[in-house]
Parts: sequence; C-alpha cells; structure tokens
Amino acid sequence: MRTSKVAKRYAQGLLNFTQEAGLTTSVFGEMKDLVNTIEKSKELQSFFTSPIIEVKKKISVSAEIFKSFSPVTKNLIQLVIKHGREGQLSNIGQEFINKVEDMNGVQRITLTSATALSQENIDNILKSTTLVNHNNQFDVKSIINPEILGGYILRVGDQQIDASVKSKLNRLNKEFQLN
Repeated sequence: MRTSKVAKRYAQGLLNFTQEAGLTTSVFGEMKDLVNTIEKSKELQSFFTSPIIEVKKKISVSAEIFKSFSPVTKNLIQLVIKHGREGQLSNIGQEFINKVEDMNGVQRITLTSATALSQENIDNILKSTTLVNHNNQFDVKSIINPEILGGYILRVGDQQIDASVKSKLNRLNKEFQLN
C-alpha cells in the first residue's frame, strides 16, 4: 500500500519531535495501538471519514477512545482532526511505526498465502530465502489471499518472491500460447 505525502509529513514531524523530547519509544507503542484500534473498527473508520460529523464531536470522541495516550499523541490526533486529515490517522501512525523500525534496522516482511500458515511453516519459508537478514530483527505480516490458490508470495522491502500457484499457472498459460 502506498502511503500519502500527508501521512509521511505528519509522521516525520512527529518523529522529529519525539526524538528531541526523548519520547520515541512510548509514542511508538501508542501508534501501534492507534493503528490497531482504527484498523479493527470499520465503525471508527466511517466515523473519522464522515463529512457530516462535526470536528468538535470527532475530537471529543477520539479523546475518549484514546484517553490513556500521552499528551503528545493526543495532541497529534487533535491536530490531524482539526486539519481535516482524520481519514489519514491510521496511515500516519503506520508511517511513524515504519520510520522508527527503519531507524532500528527492523525488516518488514509480508507473507501472503492462500490459507493461514503455521508458525513452523512461516519459519521454514523465512529460513529458505536469502532476502531475509536473519541477523536483524524482522516484523512478519501474514496476509491470507485465496486468489493465489496455493503457495506463497514473500515480500521483503522492495524485493519479492512469487511462489504462488496462480503465478505458476499464468506462466504455463503464456508458454502454451507461445507454442
């Protein structure tokens, strides 16, 4: 998923501020909570993106939902809502998380499969590739996409291994059409 320029700018501003204030670690945890809360609730997503709901109402509801957060994170949420960017809150949080993980050398790995994989299978896939630097920390995000039929698609940074049945069938189809 591409991240908007808005999300990148807010995330960079937040990162700069938290580094100066020495709050990066605590805000990092809150941003994970923020992203999880918004991503898991379709109602909250609809609430934030609704043009009918007033800014004051959005600010008061978000203050109640995220009341356990630090003043820094609360102020960011309020600022984003005041500027009419509340639909970008999840993206801003995710971009902040990505920036902090990049600073800490954490690899982001996306593993797409047709069905849920066991932890043992995930570990075997990761061990079988040279894309993953096993000396560094990594964060694996598993995605289930039945359209790939079987196999997996492993994405590490900007590199990808497509070992899905769907892509193999497509390659066979192209070969048959050429012959």
